[in-house]
Amino acid sequence: MAERPVAIVVLAAGQGSRMQSDLPKVLHRLGGVPLVGHALAVARTLEPEQVTVVAGHGADLVTKAVGRIDPEARIVLQAEQLGTGHAVRQALPELEGFEGKVIVLYGDTPFIGEDTLAALASHPSDLVVLGFEAEDPGRYGRLIVGARGLERIVEYKDADAATRNIALCNSGVMALDASLLRQLIVRLTNQNASGEYYLTDLVALARAEGCSTDVVTCDEAETLGINTRTELAGAEAAFQDRARRQALENGVTLCDPQSVWFALDTVIGRDAVIGPNVVFGPGVTVESGAEILPFCHLEGCHISAGATVGPFARLRPGAELGADVHVGNFVEIKNAILDEGVKVGHLTYLGDAHVGELTNIGAGTVTCNYDGVMKHRTEIGARAFIGSDTMLVAPVRVGDDAMTGSGSVITADVPDGALAIGRARQDTKPGLATRLMAALRAKKEAR
Repeated sequence: MAERPVAIVVLAAGQGSRMQSDLPKVLHRLGGVPLVGHALAVARTLEPEQVTVVAGHGADLVTKAVGRIDPEARIVLQAEQLGTGHAVRQALPELEGFEGKVIVLYGDTPFIGEDTLAALASHPSDLVVLGFEAEDPGRYGRLIVGARGLERIVEYKDADAATRNIALCNSGVMALDASLLRQLIVRLTNQNASGEYYLTDLVALARAEGCSTDVVTCDEAETLGINTRTELAGAEAAFQDRARRQALENGVTLCDPQSVWFALDTVIGRDAVIGPNVVFGPGVTVESGAEILPFCHLEGCHISAGATVGPFARLRPGAELGADVHVGNFVEIKNAILDEGVKVGHLTYLGDAHVGELTNIGAGTVTCNYDGVMKHRTEIGARAFIGSDTMLVAPVRVGDDAMTGSGSVITADVPDGALAIGRARQDTKPGLATRLMAALRAKKEAR
């Protein structure tokens, strides 16, 4: 946590026309979550006193998404997109009474690192800009640094040849004292070719007031902004490469790293084994020593130590697997708790259920949890045996040490230790199959 209180303002108002999308740019997904989620996640590493998101284009959609990702974040509206300075000014009412450092981030810049953010928060200067040494400076604004720190920011179109040769570029990210922000941002003007209020103009205003201004630098890769689908695809590749390296360095075995896909918040313990073609959606925790076999899709679930999942299994939100649980091929688990030692070998759906320890679930079992209007729960006790092709029509309870016969439709509770069979009695007709087949062949030959 920073020594001084910190407030974060995330700019997320732009349309992103080059994305060729009706969806606001900051809601396009990277690592399984919207772009703005990356900015919010790194912001929270500073334990800020407040986080404010400035929404504009598609504000309703952005507000809903931010509410799911970070319910404590505040939302303000920039009704007209009149530049970065104008966007930050919309956050001033939320900063009223705050005394500390304000850091301005961008919802389409997902790779700013924790260390970089911490350096901005702890820097002693009144105003600090995040810069980077660009391999190809292109049309970035240039940072002019002198003996007294950052002297000015020169936009490419306003730069002479010597200035354009400078490789130190402006990322747009800025940190400054809240009192200084309140004092200066109301003095920004839009007297420029674009008719917009630029946040970068605060540097000149701050220096005119005798304030200290400086630069914190980071790797160019951290400043990557997303403006097109091509850039989004490149960012996804970069994110996945980084996540794979981190998992390997943390002691996770990835049998085929390039085929494993991670989400922003994936957590995997050491000595876990992840097979090929496994996809982690948001909200997955895999404890140490668990194994995920090939071709599994996991989202919003928790897998305890010693559990095995797959191949070809799907764990949906709310799936909780206890220690040494086995979930096999073509099994789907949703909003269900499987206690220690449960075995679900194959071809099964368990939704809205709780299964007790050491219970065995036979192939083809289904918890019939939806009546067309409401969802209902199935409770299965410890050490139970559920025969293959059992339909458990919820709400229903199967007791401890109970059994169901294969092919049963269970519509009533089964007491502890009982055997329940719910199927039609078999009626065998001797010789009927032979006679039917002979009649069918004769009919075919007569055509």
